[in-house]
Amino acid sequence: MPSLTVASPLGDLAVTEEDGAIVSLGWVSEREGTGGSDETPVLVEARRQLGEYFAGERTIFYLPLAPKGTEFERKVWDELLAIPYGEVKLYGDIARSIGGIARAVGGACGSNPIAIVIPCHRCVGQSGLTGFSGGKGVDTKKALIDLERGQGKLF
Repeated sequence: MPSLTVASPLGDLAVTEEDGAIVSLGWVSEREGTGGSDETPVLVEARRQLGEYFAGERTIFYLPLAPKGTEFERKVWDELLAIPYGEVKLYGDIARSIGGIARAVGGACGSNPIAIVIPCHRCVGQSGLTGFSGGKGVDTKKALIDLERGQGKLF
């Protein structure tokens, strides 16, 4: 599968495409290998949109996505995609909207294969910021939320 390494202020990201859609996006240290240097139109567009996002210039991603997961995980990821830029929702709120439990929603967030674009960082626990499986954990989640709330560009 074609992949591309994208530099970001929170560490290098590996973006992978399959059949013209993004199937994974995560920190290089979390993925096998070191990413790639394939420059397909979809991967180049993903790099451009991520750059705009980190520069504080993009609030919505327009990329073809094909995350692989269970039916429940896909329901959670669809709910995450509906959370507006700069806002957060509780795991429990998402659980109630899809007929699940908060802990299962947290698990689906942790299994999100397309970080940032499917904004699992916008989902928090009842007591505030909780775990985050990407980058440097909760510090990365906080940085993404701060960026979206206009508390400074990351570039």
